[in-house]
Amino acid sequence: MLKSNHIDPELIGANLKTKRIGRKIVVFSCTTSTNDIAAEYAKSKDNDGLVIFADEQTAGRGRAGAKWFSGPAESILCSAVLINCKLTSELLSISCAVAVAEAIGKLDSNYAKIKWPNDIVINGKKIAGILLESRDYDTHRCHIIGIGINCHQKQQSFPPELQTIATSIDTEGNVFCDRVSLAKRLLSSLDCWLAAAEKKSSTVVQRWKRLSSELNRPIRLTFGGAVFNGSCIGIDPEKGLIVQLDTGGIRMFEAAQTTIAK
Repeated sequence: MLKSNHIDPELIGANLKTKRIGRKIVVFSCTTSTNDIAAEYAKSKDNDGLVIFADEQTAGRGRAGAKWFSGPAESILCSAVLINCKLTSELLSISCAVAVAEAIGKLDSNYAKIKWPNDIVINGKKIAGILLESRDYDTHRCHIIGIGINCHQKQQSFPPELQTIATSIDTEGNVFCDRVSLAKRLLSSLDCWLAAAEKKSSTVVQRWKRLSSELNRPIRLTFGGAVFNGSCIGIDPEKGLIVQLDTGGIRMFEAAQTTIAK
């Protein structure tokens, strides 16, 4: 089995059977942010499904402007371009989270889980993150799916404040991650679950429920500057997380404006 420490577009594209995602693949050895590069490519409607990979980012970012830490060739760092996507923002978020969790799968004896809205965790530690951004151009609207998966990091690779809450595939799986194989699984999984969402949203919602780390558990979240406590009872493909509040009543929380409190 090839265990490459370099992302090669030909290796990723070889025998990749996807209908949309990964039809075009571009790889940079180093760039500021794959989402920023993807936004440039997204100006052309012909680049629907294009995926940007980078071995290193100098200005990678997560939600709410958080910095994404990754050394050279330590991670999967990529962004996919979707032109005129038919999915609601919530369903797109759900589908991408399911796809990334499925691509990572089982490491040792533990499965990757979804921490709403778009963190992927294993053993309670973050192993991957997703950043969804949208842009409007003169002739079309674009969604960019930014994904970072920790592959080769050791505990000391992370900043001190992240060492107890972040992890990597090498650490959790006790194996050297084959980044090329993982990249191929990721593109196939994205292609599969985005298509499934367009066909029947309930399929993705049911899979999310199986992969959620919060379903039927107490939850504390922030929304609009306020803190809410309750129990997660489900998810709606149009309105977001469904929470039974401790104060009574049921409320839905949109992914883009909500953060799970630590």
